[in-house]
Amino acid sequence: MSQPEQCVRPPGPRGHWLLGNTPAYDADRMGFLRRTHAAYGDVFSFDERTVFVTDPELTHDALARTNTSFLTELAPFAPRPDLTQAAAQADAWMSARRTVWAGLNHSAAAAADARTVELLDEHLRTAAERETDVVDLMRSFAAHTIAEYCFGPDSAGIPALLADNLAITEPFTGSSYQFPAWLPLPRHRRFFRVHRDTVETLTGIVRRRRASGGGGRDLLGFLLGADPAMPDRTVTATLRGILMGGHGIPAAAYASIVKELATRPQLAADLRDEAGHGVPAARLPLAEAVVKEVLRLQPPVWLMTRTASAATTLGGWSLAPGDEVLLNPYLIQRDPRWWARPDEFDPGRWLSGQAAPRAAYLPFGAGPRVCVGSALTMRQLTLATSRLAQAYTVESGNAATAAPRFHGRLAPAGMRARFRPAHR
Repeated sequence: MSQPEQCVRPPGPRGHWLLGNTPAYDADRMGFLRRTHAAYGDVFSFDERTVFVTDPELTHDALARTNTSFLTELAPFAPRPDLTQAAAQADAWMSARRTVWAGLNHSAAAAADARTVELLDEHLRTAAERETDVVDLMRSFAAHTIAEYCFGPDSAGIPALLADNLAITEPFTGSSYQFPAWLPLPRHRRFFRVHRDTVETLTGIVRRRRASGGGGRDLLGFLLGADPAMPDRTVTATLRGILMGGHGIPAAAYASIVKELATRPQLAADLRDEAGHGVPAARLPLAEAVVKEVLRLQPPVWLMTRTASAATTLGGWSLAPGDEVLLNPYLIQRDPRWWARPDEFDPGRWLSGQAAPRAAYLPFGAGPRVCVGSALTMRQLTLATSRLAQAYTVESGNAATAAPRFHGRLAPAGMRARFRPAHR
């Protein structure tokens, strides 16, 4: 990493005289980032308020200082964000995280193993005789899985709400140009309507469950039994955050896993041997290694955003309040400085006993805002990988050419597949 010399802001491409770097970035996001990384190094300015970082130590520094010097991604339509309000919301979320953590750890997640397999089978049976869009299928599977984990018998209708929430964000992830919220655009009206409907629906479920005495063997029941008691508003906000994180991110990872199984028949056979018969066991070293390697090469969260909450520095560069720092796990996790054969898919690197470069592996982030559902997600991804190979043969005519889209969550766009029951 090169250190700045008497510089306040890192250098970067000037771009168009009026539009800046946005047109070039939106035309080919990863191509633009690779070119600028090669030209300017691990830290470069995108514009006067945005800095990109591809240095793992600086990335960890920003993540470690989240809640103090930096805030996580702010609400949409906030060109001049209220940093004080955002900091207060971050404090409230950290308190809720400490409570919810025990409901998302390995032992809590294990109770859902059998149901996770059942839901996967239910979804894949619909694609046994015809090709289907893999991303859409895995989004539905992930939505049902996390909805039931959070709300159990009260989860009806939640998967549809999650699909609506994903749909309203896609127009915003596809373009870096954002219009102010007061413009009466159809996508703005839909965004606010879906947000309102989601909060009202979740609040209603929480209040009805509490009125009936609480309880239940799901995450809602766990939160309603917390001591000290959590207000309904906090329970609702916590569950909404878990739902959103537990939907789009795992769905993208599932789709990338399907791509690997479709193009690597020997890997699928090895995973089938490991799984044996019946519901796959909890300890699945090869399946876990496959998941870790997929998350290295195709991290669903390929960019992470932090916003400076006050004047600060990062690696010697100055940042003003409200400046955005975009951290790039995709390039960090493919950097030959940190990884041998960085572009090669090799689950064996996780089975050798050699630790991965700590700072250069960030599938769930790091620091105080590391993904609260990482244990649950890893368990579900590992179990689903094993079950996919154990019980199905994945057939796809375009898996080898389905490229990822660097919009929203990273997944192979347009991939279609058929899931035929496997015969042992």
